[in-house]
Amino acid sequence: MSESESKQAPRGYVRYRDDVEVVEPDEGEVIEKLIAAMLKGMALTRPKHGRTVRAAHAKAHGLVKGELRVLDGLPAPLRQGLFAQARAYPVVARLSHVPGDLDDDRRVSGPRGLALKVLGVQGLGPMLPGHEGETTQDFLLDTGKVFNAVGPRAFLAQIAPVEHLAPRTPQAVKGAVSAVSLATNTGLHAVGADSAVLDFFGHPFLHPLGEPYYSQAPIRYGDYLAKLNVTPDSPGLRALVDAKLDVRDFDGLRQAVVAFFREHPAEFVMGVQLCTDLERMPVENANAEWPEEESPYQPVARLVLPAQDAYDPALQDAVDEAMLFSPSHSLAAHRPLGGIMRARMAVYEAVGRARREQNGQPVKEPRSADDLP
Repeated sequence: MSESESKQAPRGYVRYRDDVEVVEPDEGEVIEKLIAAMLKGMALTRPKHGRTVRAAHAKAHGLVKGELRVLDGLPAPLRQGLFAQARAYPVVARLSHVPGDLDDDRRVSGPRGLALKVLGVQGLGPMLPGHEGETTQDFLLDTGKVFNAVGPRAFLAQIAPVEHLAPRTPQAVKGAVSAVSLATNTGLHAVGADSAVLDFFGHPFLHPLGEPYYSQAPIRYGDYLAKLNVTPDSPGLRALVDAKLDVRDFDGLRQAVVAFFREHPAEFVMGVQLCTDLERMPVENANAEWPEEESPYQPVARLVLPAQDAYDPALQDAVDEAMLFSPSHSLAAHRPLGGIMRARMAVYEAVGRARREQNGQPVKEPRSADDLP
């Protein structure tokens, strides 16, 4: 963005400053405990599966390749970082569920995730420390609008017992918890509320391709602060919005995604919600929903995924097993913000490296689309 455009930016958008983040004195210690809890959870699931699976988002429903196409003619506040110019970037996407175990889709329904690795982002400014020299930008999104904890300490209180007990819990018990949580959350939704915590165990049995996905917590958006979302926006996907699935197989969600991509392409809109007030749109409370009536999501790009084999064996090895998606894989212009994001950057990097080392997988980022099968 030029200096003249910067001076003309709307007053309503909060500008990024280093002091929008407030780090708690014991945050480093809390993050180390989070890493330890995640590593313990991975160690408990390893004997069951014969390999180390991801500490979160363990089970993939789809692995697809496509493009992220930045829109032309964006207003100046939206032309930031990766979105500064209209161009297309190769992208690989991984659809998943949140738990760190390979759960039975017939019994356990949790929130879903969409991880995007955008390739070829060199020349767009410095990378975050630890990602220097790489050419990838990762965006991690979930079906919940907000994270299920305010900050790292609250998240540790939630995750420690889950990481210890969940891998040991029979699928039938998980299914019963999922059913109760789903019923409770459905009741809350009927009166205009719902619970991100209950959603972890009782997400509706919807088609993964018919749901919107959210960054949940904020990121830096060049000169501003923002949250991201990705929403279905092609005829085939719009037909899946709110469509209930009758899941009859252990891998039923994956079967639904693979069946769709066998015959249909998919397009999503990526939107940006710019922060307009730090009190009503806080950085350090990841459980706070930013009001869309004050700042709606504005489209900045299209995620275009052609018809393909959405669980190709070669991609299983290259993406599902070997690849790490992490908030720390980022341009400085899109640095994740807030305590939960600072924790996720450290935790994902640590447990992701441990998983790949334990499985004998190379610790390596793709340089371009040519590095993908």
